Amino acid sequence: MAKTEGKLIANNKKAYHDYFILEKYEAGIVLHGTEVKSLRMGQCSIKEAFIRIENGEMFIYGMHISPYEKGNIFNKDPLRVRKLLLHKNEINKIFGKMKEKGNTLVPLRVYFSGSLVKVELGLAKGKKLYDKRADIAKKDQKREALRDFKVRNIG
Repeated sequence: MAKTEGKLIANNKKAYHDYFILEKYEAGIVLHGTEVKSLRMGQCSIKEAFIRIENGEMFIYGMHISPYEKGNIFNKDPLRVRKLLLHKNEINKIFGKMKEKGNTLVPLRVYFSGSLVKVELGLAKGKKLYDKRADIAKKDQKREALRDFKVRNIG
């Protein structure tokens, strides 16, 4: 299961808006050349990223790591497909759960755990439009309650 530690590099807030997160997993990621230096500078985006399982291996597509400014020929394609590192039995377990109707795997955040770069994955089920509206209404209600509480304490 996923641990919440380390320096945050990128966060996918949209995933929480578009999906119900059922389970979270932590995976390593295969990086080349100057990608780690670019990540240390916070040059990463996972808003458009998605995950696929192919031939028993897990890959992340659409994860954008900007080229390192001081890098030269060692810079890789910013949108290249990157392999995720998980144990074979974990991949098989996740693959079995993804087979269920409506389940998908989305990257939630990228962070450093010590000197290693980790990706937090979420097994997710898509929200319907009315679910999204209900979430927005709940947030608005909470915001209003906090605002009223502040006004009462000040006045």
